[in-house]
Amino acid sequence: MISRFRQIAVFSLLALLSSVLHAAEADPIKIGEITSLTGKEAAYGQSAHKGTLLAIEELNAADGVLGRQLKLITEDNQTKAGESATAARKLISRDKVVALLGEVASSRSLEIAPIAQSSKIPMVSPASTNPKVTAVGTYIFRLCFIDPFQGPVMAKFAHEDLGLRRVAVLTSVSSAYSVGLSKFFKERFLSEGGEIAIEQKYSEGDKDFRSQLTAIKATGVGGIFIPGYYSEVALIAKQARELGITAVLFGGDGWDAPQLMQIGGAALEGCYYSTHYSPEDTSPAVQNFVKNYKARFNDETPDAIAALGYDSALVLADAIKRAGSTEPDAVRGALAATRNFMGVTGNTSIDADRNAAKPAVVLAIKYGRINFFKSVVP
Repeated sequence: MISRFRQIAVFSLLALLSSVLHAAEADPIKIGEITSLTGKEAAYGQSAHKGTLLAIEELNAADGVLGRQLKLITEDNQTKAGESATAARKLISRDKVVALLGEVASSRSLEIAPIAQSSKIPMVSPASTNPKVTAVGTYIFRLCFIDPFQGPVMAKFAHEDLGLRRVAVLTSVSSAYSVGLSKFFKERFLSEGGEIAIEQKYSEGDKDFRSQLTAIKATGVGGIFIPGYYSEVALIAKQARELGITAVLFGGDGWDAPQLMQIGGAALEGCYYSTHYSPEDTSPAVQNFVKNYKARFNDETPDAIAALGYDSALVLADAIKRAGSTEPDAVRGALAATRNFMGVTGNTSIDADRNAAKPAVVLAIKYGRINFFKSVVP
């Protein structure tokens, strides 16, 4: 009788353990996302989030990763300084995420990176181009080209394609992205024999740029390089045209948001900027992404940040698959070993400094729409 009782107890215990183990295997893999869904630069955060969400949904529809579904936990930093650091601590310590996706802006990524590094949680920024981001440590990665590449691309473009020899530079001094991109542009433009006739500065959130633009107009330059974000760039373009400035305006990927044209309108005609992809690319990967994104998000055409958000989630999922584990060190190692991952924004290989070496595209604003102009391979 006692033996029978023990048999029943053992079987019950084994059944319970099996149930617990099965439940553990079925637990979703938690991935943290930090982005600006609201606030001044919400266009970037919303685009990155939509791209990331589409990738997660597609992965889960294809049975997830390692036989488990992915759970995206998103924190909105409201475009405010300090909020990204708070969100990173919460996602790592409370939600127990296995990796972090974000941020888009370099300044906010520089808040997150030290926390991810000290916690030994892999972080993948979709679009932060300042070199300092991945320099924080071995757990920090990015899916975009960096400013030491983007700055020279636009300097060469200004010299060779626009025929400019004297330009002005208008930099946001409160943005690590803008300061870094400005530096690398100037170095290359000067080395090409060009002249920086005048440098002017502003801060994020400024609304009136007439003083800086009046000083630039007095130099008679043929072009103005503006390595800023769309919210200020669009206002700068409008005020420049109101002051009678006809110089060509050009900049970097910070311009790339649907709101650029909504705010700037006709003032942006004839302007150029570099970015990470073009929805006009005829490759099957890009056209399939554009089709699925439009179907998911009310016929909205994805911008470059959405494409990078999409690719960052896919590259992270691919690393987890190759690692065969969600253990952070294993995922970190697999991310570092990423080679020739063909995504929407091109062929991604992670270099020794954990940056993605990728081509840039230059887009031109003509006839009220944004058009592909040329591709530049690093």
